[in-house]
Amino acid sequence: MTVEQQTERWVLVPAAGIGARMGREIPKQYLPLAGHPLLSHTLENILSWPGIAGIAVCVADADCWFEALPEANDPRIHRVAGGAERADSVLAGLRYLEKHAALGAEVLVHDAARPCIAVADVERLMDGEAPHGAILALPVSDTVKQVRSAGETEIERTLDRSRIWLAQTPQRAPVALLRHALEQALADGVAVTDEASALEAAGFSPRLVPGSRTNIKVTVPEDLPLAEFILATRRQS
Repeated sequence: MTVEQQTERWVLVPAAGIGARMGREIPKQYLPLAGHPLLSHTLENILSWPGIAGIAVCVADADCWFEALPEANDPRIHRVAGGAERADSVLAGLRYLEKHAALGAEVLVHDAARPCIAVADVERLMDGEAPHGAILALPVSDTVKQVRSAGETEIERTLDRSRIWLAQTPQRAPVALLRHALEQALADGVAVTDEASALEAAGFSPRLVPGSRTNIKVTVPEDLPLAEFILATRRQS
């Protein structure tokens, strides 16, 4: 058995946000999707991933919905107090893992709003070593335009799409490395939009692993029926 196979792996799910772009009264992760809360689908999916030691779900202190999820009773799932922003929740989860996971453990950080991830993609992400991290991502197929400044619509230039990828989750990294990188990025005021950006700010170059277009992130209302269609199609196959 290789060292890589012996590495303990945990999943961290930041789920303390409210999903303001959905415009709903309850947080996005608890909106109904195919008869169940969105987060319930995501956790059910994660529980099917091979070789996972545990799942840390970072939720708001005032969250009154999480405990009602059937998956919340699974002994592999651990509730952790999240923070005001995604990065704060991830950092809280990493600090929890440093106390409860094995020394040298890895973490897979996965969006609560990505219920359609295929297990085959997760297995591909976990394959091989990733001392500086690895993430699922999609190469851009459309022509990419850059505007002159945020909020404007006038095109400044066309970017070279052959070098542009769209980041997805899960994003994989050693727990201790990611915790240190994220703490430093936040202390330096770096805009942390995903875990890879914190690692990049620390001077590392995470590896890109091709993902799938079905691994959508539910962000706006029209994403819900698309996610439901993907889930229904997968159940029928």
